[in-house]
Amino acid sequence: MSWRRLLYSAVAAVMTGPRPVVLSGPSGAGKSTLLKKLLKEYENVFGFSVSHTTRQPRPGEVNGKDYHFVTREQMQKEINAGEFIEHAEFSGNMYGTSKSAVQAVQGQNQICILDVDMQGVKNIKKTDLKPIYISVQPPSMDILEKRLRDRQTETEESLQKRLAAAHTDMELSNEPGLFDLVIVNSDLEDAYSQLKEALAEEIQKVKGSKKS
Repeated sequence: MSWRRLLYSAVAAVMTGPRPVVLSGPSGAGKSTLLKKLLKEYENVFGFSVSHTTRQPRPGEVNGKDYHFVTREQMQKEINAGEFIEHAEFSGNMYGTSKSAVQAVQGQNQICILDVDMQGVKNIKKTDLKPIYISVQPPSMDILEKRLRDRQTETEESLQKRLAAAHTDMELSNEPGLFDLVIVNSDLEDAYSQLKEALAEEIQKVKGSKKS
């Protein structure tokens, strides 16, 4: 048995409770806003899997809460040791989901949320995890570009890279069988209602187990 198979089996072994949730979609589609609403309403039901990244923190970001900010050398060492479920590189920075990050949430008897890109989704599809796959997409590229520009956190070069990645993301999200649900976030409250409905069964599982 390969180390990858051992890793995936080990991760699957801790997934005995409610199914984890893989949430994907381009930057600016509204994933973070939807996640914040979900975590606020269901404070003890959901747990956010904190990703690792080699990029520098943005203003207001907290290490261990928004991301685990690490060096490239440190992250590569852990990847080589089989400590990551998935990882990818974007705009010269590495991002990834560690086994320990998922286990930390599962250990609290919570639904683990994994916020990953399209490459991450496809990597997780190769594992023994059986999450609910949800894609959050913008209504159009024009609206997405406006949202990203309004943030004023990107250089023109990084903005164009994000837009190019978003265009590919929007096309791939329509691939049959890739996602259980694709939410077009044209109205935040409607998008949030769709998200809650898709997760209602798992939410009830956690609530039930916490009462017993």
